[in-house]
Amino acid sequence: MANVNLTAPETTGSSTVRNRRYNAYKTRFYIGSTVINAILLILLVLTVIPFIYMISSAFKPNSEIFGTPLTLIPVHFTMANMQDLLTNFPFARWAFNTAVVAVLGTLTSLVLGSLAGFAFAKYNFPFKNVLFGILLATMLIPGQVTLVPQFEVIRVLHWFNTYQALIIPRAVSAFTIFLMRQYTLSVPDELLDAARVDGATEFSIWWRVIVPLVRPGLAVVAILSFTGLWNDYLWPLVVTTDPSMFVMNLGISSLVGPYDYQYGILLSGAVLAALPLIIIFFFFQKQFLQGLTEGALK
Repeated sequence: MANVNLTAPETTGSSTVRNRRYNAYKTRFYIGSTVINAILLILLVLTVIPFIYMISSAFKPNSEIFGTPLTLIPVHFTMANMQDLLTNFPFARWAFNTAVVAVLGTLTSLVLGSLAGFAFAKYNFPFKNVLFGILLATMLIPGQVTLVPQFEVIRVLHWFNTYQALIIPRAVSAFTIFLMRQYTLSVPDELLDAARVDGATEFSIWWRVIVPLVRPGLAVVAILSFTGLWNDYLWPLVVTTDPSMFVMNLGISSLVGPYDYQYGILLSGAVLAALPLIIIFFFFQKQFLQGLTEGALK
């Protein structure tokens, strides 16, 4: 009984100390979480408000857009900007050009990037590491530096105002090849050897074995490529001069001239141009985040 009485206060005191430490940790955790959430909320509001203002201004007359004070909700709601954009300008043609470039460019990037990643990951050939190092080094070169050489190639080939000029130079990037190589490295070599024993060709191995196993990486490449091609402005500005070959970003920017500021129509075009990307990311955000997470672990 004496031993029990002597150890009981120590046990109680130790438990009290642990409870105090746990409560202090929980308090610090809640305070830290609250501060972080508050900061994220402020950043979210700062990011979303310009986008909401763009959408609301698409349905305002120009007098209200330039009027004061600024209004987030249109006072005089109008569809005139949308109607003028769709009837007085070749916006449908610009949207079609953008869709063609984005879809075909994305498919080309998926095929070429996956094939190149497969070759660098699973084949041994002379100067493999050197070539891969040069490929990675090209990621350090700003895209603006290569504009002049690419422009000369397009000029020699007489590809101005053509779809191939808009698609082929942006068909595949070094980052795409690098990403697909990292995903392909995770595929066991035993699966490839088993396919060869069964008589599969190398192309069949890529299509039937590699592609199904690297789908998360393909999803990331597809979303990034599609978004980049859809939002591209500088390269279409360089290789297109015919308004019928403009992509949406280039066509929308042409609505603002030195003496005419049709910002209502311009913002309507910006809303319509952003809508497909929002829809695509909404439906494929799970695959996109999964692909980025798995890619970070490889």
